[in-house]
Amino acid sequence: MSASLLTPERRAVLSRRSLWLAYATAGYNLLEGLVAIAAGAAASSTALIGFGLDSFVEVSSAAVLIWQFRSRVPEDRERLALRLIGASFFALAAWVTFDAVRSLLAGGDADASPVGIGLALASLLVMPLLVAAKRRTGRELGSATVMADSTQTTLCTYLSAVLLVGLVLNAAWGWSWADPIAALVIAGVAVKEGVEAWRGEHCDDCAPLPAVDATGGSPGCADGCCTDRNA
Repeated sequence: MSASLLTPERRAVLSRRSLWLAYATAGYNLLEGLVAIAAGAAASSTALIGFGLDSFVEVSSAAVLIWQFRSRVPEDRERLALRLIGASFFALAAWVTFDAVRSLLAGGDADASPVGIGLALASLLVMPLLVAAKRRTGRELGSATVMADSTQTTLCTYLSAVLLVGLVLNAAWGWSWADPIAALVIAGVAVKEGVEAWRGEHCDDCAPLPAVDATGGSPGCADGCCTDRNA
């Protein structure tokens, strides 16, 4: 990202935007999770139920951002927030792996779910918008936490695509094995991202913190993550 200086006013605007993006993410995923679990139970679809539980993992990641950016000095919570998001990646990977293996071993046939297909399509429209907004905000603000959360949302977008393909293939041809196989690949990516978040490697998106300039501006990355990567 650019190392251009941010004024205190601009930093405050970006922090508020990060907070509202986290609220939007939490609200949407809470609704998504409830609908997915209800639709999954109705259709006996482990994929839909797993997708719904994954939505609650995304809510936890958004909750970490809300906790961070409700602080008067969000940067002071950057390191811990980043590790909490890393833990949510591991939770996501663990659940997706468990659910995928269970689906493969059970081999049960789920009913077609028009509601599930509609939900997956809606998520494929909404999630990329949230990802783009988070990445723009995170890069300008220099927040590794916001960048890590945008990656979490990206993985949930991939899971939406996997869910859609799996539901369509199951409805059309009865290929119930398609989505758990793809989900295992996504679980592997989630583990990788979790390790990077835990280690602070998302700080590569940040610029080091030089001295505050005479105008009172500060650089895009003014957080504990970038100054204490090896802690």
